Amino acid sequence: MANDASGGSAVGRRQFVQRVAYGAMAGVAVQSAISIGSSQPMLAQAPATPDAALQELLTGNQRFAANQLTSVDHDLAILKAHNVEKQEPFAAVLSCADSRVPVELVFDQTIGHIFVTRVAGNIVTPEITGSLEYGVAVLGVKVLLVLGHTSCGAVKAAMKTDTVPGQISVLYRHIQPAVEKSGGNLDKAIETNAKLQADLLRTSSTVIREAASSGKLKIASGVYDLATGKVTLS
Repeated sequence: MANDASGGSAVGRRQFVQRVAYGAMAGVAVQSAISIGSSQPMLAQAPATPDAALQELLTGNQRFAANQLTSVDHDLAILKAHNVEKQEPFAAVLSCADSRVPVELVFDQTIGHIFVTRVAGNIVTPEITGSLEYGVAVLGVKVLLVLGHTSCGAVKAAMKTDTVPGQISVLYRHIQPAVEKSGGNLDKAIETNAKLQADLLRTSSTVIREAASSGKLKIASGVYDLATGKVTLS
């Protein structure tokens, strides 16, 4: 075995150089992974258009229904750090308060991606309108989706108009227009309610109406199927 002037073997030098090279390559790979990880939370936050924003929600829902979630792969530490000072959601969703409708999961999204408002029956109230106007005017969401769901208890109760305790019955008057158009069909009432609430946001809010008219915002409605996990636009 040949030795160099310092007493080390040529083979040893080659092995050392290889280790250094491999180490450098590994370092680049790690840095690339960190870079990708740090930018990953942004990818789903910036669809270029309102149509693209709605498609992002629907594509995420397809992954959810197929049990192929990708949002769980996001680095939560990076997401938390990125969203400490500001939020940049690409979508706003008005959903029922029902615990079986986990909005972020339904659309395979994570921290900072969706601005969510929730109330039983996914109804529009002044407080809900104000919250969504904030999402549109301040946060710049590109799509606003009103999301009903199958077997909605609030819609069922509004159809029966049974005596209920406390303030529950205040929900009925918001849902009654959909009930009247349903012909007594629960599924029809749920779908119609989502449509009517979306129309109400479009017509009653100057902020939302102007954003939609200028092409900055898309307003849609849909129904989430508890059994299949799929969202169908209405």
